Amino acid sequence: MPYQAIRVEKLTPHIGAELHGVDLGQALDDRTFQDVHAALIEHQVIFFRDQRLTPDQQKAFGRRFGELHIHPAAPSLVEGHPEILVIHADETSKHVAGEYWHSDVSCDPEPPLGSILYMQELPPVGGDTLFASMYAAYEALSPPMQRFLEDLTALHEGEHVYRGRYGVKDEGKVFPKAEHPVVRTHPVSGRKALFVNRGFTTRIVQLQRPESDALLQLLFVHVETPEFHCRFRWLERSVAFWDNRCVQHHALWDYYPQRRHGHRVTIRGDKPFYRP
Repeated sequence: MPYQAIRVEKLTPHIGAELHGVDLGQALDDRTFQDVHAALIEHQVIFFRDQRLTPDQQKAFGRRFGELHIHPAAPSLVEGHPEILVIHADETSKHVAGEYWHSDVSCDPEPPLGSILYMQELPPVGGDTLFASMYAAYEALSPPMQRFLEDLTALHEGEHVYRGRYGVKDEGKVFPKAEHPVVRTHPVSGRKALFVNRGFTTRIVQLQRPESDALLQLLFVHVETPEFHCRFRWLERSVAFWDNRCVQHHALWDYYPQRRHGHRVTIRGDKPFYRP
């Protein structure tokens, strides 16, 4: 795809690209926005280096793509900015964001379109993030398996992920739960993507529990196939923008007890669907 306002450096055959010539702290003109959007759709996750963003600037960039999402469980830690999710780990952490392969908040009835992470503090080494193309994962399955999965739906639940995780009182709180197609059609590209993940997906509705557990485990391991991935080595003030409709990610926690800190904004999406 030709780009007029930016330079795009592809990272792997299936997924990922670095974008050059974009200052995300400035309002994007229409041509640049169209190029960035096209690059996101083509490459599924896009990366920017050497950015300097205030919370307002990060939110303004996200709003070019849609209304911003507020996390259903995490407390707001940036005063005046409930749309900012703080991504933080240090020597006191018992969990880190993204430590299992997942698509962000897929338990929502309308899961997020995408997420934009701006990293401000990094460990001396480690802390990379892996991204996996769910187009590639689906397309690598045999035609009989593809046809079988296309008739199925799965439950995605937030209870086991969020309950007690953030150190706030959540007694009586009801966390999101939703049923989505196992294979979804991307609303822009029209491509088919596998849409189950180890973080949130708990059950395939049409199958008995042992069948569901076995099939989900097969698919979770399949997603971990390295050929579907790209790996991003963070530098301070880098930005990653991934499309949750066709990408899963896994943040490596290989830097304990060092610190890692950043801000994420997430863009609201729509209800997943499957179109033959």
